[in-house]
Amino acid sequence: MKKIILPFIALALPVALNAATGATELEGGFKIGPAIILITILCAFVMVGIIFRAKDTTDFYAAGRSISRTGSGMAIASNWMSAASFLGMAALMYGSGYHGLAYVVGWTGGYVLLLILMAGQIRKYGKYTAADFIGDRFYSQSLRATGAIIAILISISYCVGQFAGIGLMFQWILGINFTWSVIIGGTVVLTYTLISGMLGVTKNMQIQYIIIIVSFLIPLFILTYKFDYFWILPQIGYGSVVSDITYGIAQSDISSLVNSFGHDFAITASPEYSMPWDIATGKTFFQWMAIAFSLMIGTAGLPHVIQRFYVVPKASDARWSVVWGLFFICLLYWSAPVYSAFGKILSANPEVGKLSKDAIVVYTAQLGNVHPLIVGLLAAGGVSAAFSTVSGLLVAGASAFSHDLYVKVINPEASPSRQLRMARLGTVLMAIIVTMIAMLKLALISQLVAVAFSLAGCTIFPLFLLGIWWSGSNREGAIAGLIMGGFVSLLSITYFVAGKMGVVLPFSEFMNYYLGAWYFAWIGAPLAILTNIIVSKLTPETPIEIRKFLIEQVHS
Repeated sequence: MKKIILPFIALALPVALNAATGATELEGGFKIGPAIILITILCAFVMVGIIFRAKDTTDFYAAGRSISRTGSGMAIASNWMSAASFLGMAALMYGSGYHGLAYVVGWTGGYVLLLILMAGQIRKYGKYTAADFIGDRFYSQSLRATGAIIAILISISYCVGQFAGIGLMFQWILGINFTWSVIIGGTVVLTYTLISGMLGVTKNMQIQYIIIIVSFLIPLFILTYKFDYFWILPQIGYGSVVSDITYGIAQSDISSLVNSFGHDFAITASPEYSMPWDIATGKTFFQWMAIAFSLMIGTAGLPHVIQRFYVVPKASDARWSVVWGLFFICLLYWSAPVYSAFGKILSANPEVGKLSKDAIVVYTAQLGNVHPLIVGLLAAGGVSAAFSTVSGLLVAGASAFSHDLYVKVINPEASPSRQLRMARLGTVLMAIIVTMIAMLKLALISQLVAVAFSLAGCTIFPLFLLGIWWSGSNREGAIAGLIMGGFVSLLSITYFVAGKMGVVLPFSEFMNYYLGAWYFAWIGAPLAILTNIIVSKLTPETPIEIRKFLIEQVHS
């Protein structure tokens, strides 16, 4: 392997360095240096997938339950830090300032909920997938099948945002149109996911985390140092940048602070950027809180997140993997606002033109005149973030299709080899569906992802919360709660899709505000939980063997 790789690096590095100077345009054009970095990283992903390919169903579904605490934490962080985190959070804060912090608070808070309420208990229950838990805990094959279908729908919804991020970065690096960018990027991630299953995907996630965090942090040190802010800890230094945006910078106060086009830093005062719920943003306190709450409980209900707790040997490892995951996640989450603040100042001049919000991380580094190869590495980090999440989602969706629908419901006698074939078929079908939806460009990356969170918060989260912590929750209550959560979800998504298609439904203004597609779980989840409790109280008790298992095995 070394005989192949070392000569390749020796040949590729000079080419990349020579080509770097031509890679500074914001839009369009094939960028040779960044392209070499991207292709090298993608080849590494495929090689890791081949080396750690799944040999049986346990490898494909749960990585052989052999991943260490720290390794699992890195995989959790990598799996979590999707295009929505790497690209989308900065995009939201760039466009709406303080309001975008609701996404940071919500996504981070969700892992605290998982740590306290669910991680250890989920691992003790000892299943492979979310639908597996639902079917067993609520002693219902129909609920198992419904849970599997919901897991697939959530995975598809979440994947759409990631494919959009992959398309943006491939478009920027390769200079091809968005459609072909999505197809090419999706094909690569599909290839190594098909080969590797959860084992290879988890190993890749550990590598992807290192690429993500290194590529994300290096430009921040360069930007804060170059423009004379507190560069030793950019996450603190950016506070001065926010003040400059809020109060404005007069042209007379500028000496040599210019972007890569030679535009100065003059910017008119924008107090709404740092003021909570300023009327100028068009956002309200209710929306901020609804988004944060929906993302918190949605995080605790995502199938691909829950499935990560099954890859470690025991319950204590599951809890510690969440702690490590939170640490690794926060390194990026504390840093994302820096890109939005610098992007705001560096693009203030009207001559820069309108920039795509979802690509503001890369554009900020370019406008800050960061070396093109480092910008290329940053773009490759964005692709890595999307790839790590997509691969986890594809495995989660394929597991739901093969393990929960096909094996547990349709064909219980299926051989292990046939199960693997069905899992891979499910992966391909999901990738095709996601690619087709991603090409529609329905919304910003983070907003597309937020739909998946609210759907998970209304459906899967109530079942896990009550299923783990209240033995009185029974099959009838679970079905009723799921119907209620599903109804709220369907109502909100219907209004969202209708609005995108130009169809005005009755009470659309009211519904779009109080049941926005990004945060409808604020009401859907409590209603689902309340319905579950009421119906459970009015119907036969949970079977004694399940209550006994919860007490003795899950809660020790």
